[in-house]
Formats: sequence, structure tokens, C-alpha cells
Amino acid sequence: MLMTGSQRKIENRRILYAAILLPLFLLIVSLCLGTLKVSLREVLEILLARISGEPAELLTTPSANIVLNIRLPRVLLALLAGAAFSVSGASLQSLFRNPLVNEYILGVSFGAGFGAAASLVLLSRNFPPQILAFTCGLLAVALVLVISEGARNTLVAVLLTGIIVSALFQALLSALEFIASPYALQSLFFWLLGSFSQATWSDLLWSVPLILAGLAFLLKMSWRINVLSLSDDEARSLGLAVKRERILVICLATLITSAVVAVAGIIGWVGLIVPHAVRGLVGADNRLVLPVSAGLGASLMVLADDLIRTLFPFEFPVGILTSLVGIPFFLYLIRRSRATWS
Repeated sequence: MLMTGSQRKIENRRILYAAILLPLFLLIVSLCLGTLKVSLREVLEILLARISGEPAELLTTPSANIVLNIRLPRVLLALLAGAAFSVSGASLQSLFRNPLVNEYILGVSFGAGFGAAASLVLLSRNFPPQILAFTCGLLAVALVLVISEGARNTLVAVLLTGIIVSALFQALLSALEFIASPYALQSLFFWLLGSFSQATWSDLLWSVPLILAGLAFLLKMSWRINVLSLSDDEARSLGLAVKRERILVICLATLITSAVVAVAGIIGWVGLIVPHAVRGLVGADNRLVLPVSAGLGASLMVLADDLIRTLFPFEFPVGILTSLVGIPFFLYLIRRSRATWS
């Protein structure tokens, strides 16, 4: 049954509200899950006591310590990681007018991964890995754009160059693993698989401002990303400085991706699958696609982490789980999706 324009607007508004509220609901529920079961009522009491700032005996209990210092930073990082990867993927796909483009294809993930790994292995642990992760992620994208510039088919050239640059940084990562000490190699290997298990408040202190700032700017630019998805001539006729705006979107997508990779490792498929699914729900308008992708991506990432914490007796890397689930799901979406790209 076909929907009228007004019915479609109402349906899209419902989807947007659900995408906003679902991560908040999962945040509370996720704090109850784990080896030590904590009731929903106790979680709410702990959070209210912490937010009020009043001294309370409840905050000195083992349950409060687990909820506030172990589970809460982990769940928050998972939420932000899912939102960051999804919004980054949606923005880049619209920018390059190609549903296969994501932070992996452009080399951002492996560039940022190499930068963060180099910081962990070669520099002091007091040096924030986000700085080198963002620098190398931006370097990877710059290499892709410079090498592919002037090609007859720019989009194809970008994709092929991105694959080559990703392979380059993968090789550099392998070289870094080869020279790392046994202790550093063990930590590095587990980190590269993608995990939120080591999330701390100090990690969030560095990453959260970068992720939130990047997400806010990209969401604010959603209309301009719509225009950038048109041809260059059409975008210029609407008064947009195409090259400057395109570079800004790429830098913001690199920033939020690098900020996550620096603390959680390389986690794939989220930035490819979620925007593809969202466009099947709400269409191609980025004013809806970006916020809905943020909410759905955050929810899926938290659910994946919850499955790991409840079903596995050991710490299973979330990056492996997203790949195992993501690949068949993406093949299903390719067959069933009716998303439009015009």
C-alpha cells in the first residue's frame, strides 16, 4: 500500500523519535546486564544519586562501582561509536554518491588504526592516541583524494585508490606488530580486533568532545550534504563552495571515525550497513538519514556489546561480531533494499 506525502512525513517522524529514544532505553538496560546482575531500580537509584551530586551510601557499594566505573563508560563509548561510524558512512556515501563508500574504503579506519597503534607502541601511554589517529586518518584520505584527482572517472578512482591506501596502512600496521614487544603486541592485537572492554573515563575525556563536535557539525550540515550529492554544477548554482564543503565533510567524518578507532580499535561494517538500511526506511534526505543513522547505529552497537557481555564467558571482540553479522545482513539488504540515490 502506497503512502501519501503526509502519511510518509508522519511515519518518518515516528522513525526519527524511535531512533532518538531507543539508544537512551538501551543505555539504561545495558547497565543492568553483565556477570553481576543489577536491578533496573538499583541502576536508576545509582544514576540519580550520582547526578544529584549528594553524598549517598549507595554510591559506595560494589554495584555502584561496577555500574559507574566499568559499565557506564563502556556503554557510552559503544553508543558514540555506533553513531559516529553510521553518520560518517552516511555522509561519505552521499558525498561520493556511492552506497559502497565508507570509512574503510577511503582508508580512514586503517589510517587511524595505524596512528593509534603507533602511539600505543612507540610513544608514551600518557600521549593521547587520538591526536596521531586523526593525523594518520586525515593523511590516508588526503592520499586518496590527491592520487585520484584528475582521473576520468573520479568515483571509481577514489574507490580503487582507497583500497590501495587501506592496504598500505594495513602493511604498516603489520610492520608495527613485527617490531612491537611481546607485551605490547598482545595488547595491540586485541585492540585491533575492536573492543569496548578497556573503556575508561579518561578515554572518554579525550574522545567524547571530538565525537560530539563532529556529529553536531555533520548533522547541522545535512542540508548541504544533500546539495553536495547533486552534480557539481547544480551544487554551485545553489551557491555552495563545492570543494571547500566537500573537504569539510571529509575532515569531520575522519575526525569522528579516528576518535573512536583510537580507543576502541577497528570495527567494521557498521558505517556501511546502517546508512543503507536507513535509506530503505526514510529515503535519501540526509536531514532524516543522518540523525536516524546515528540512533540506529548507536543502538545496534550497544546491542552487539550486550550480546558479548551476556552470551560469551570471555571477552569476545565486538569487531569480529559486527563482521560475522554484517556481511550476510548486507547481502540481504542488497537484494531487498529499495533505497533511492537520486
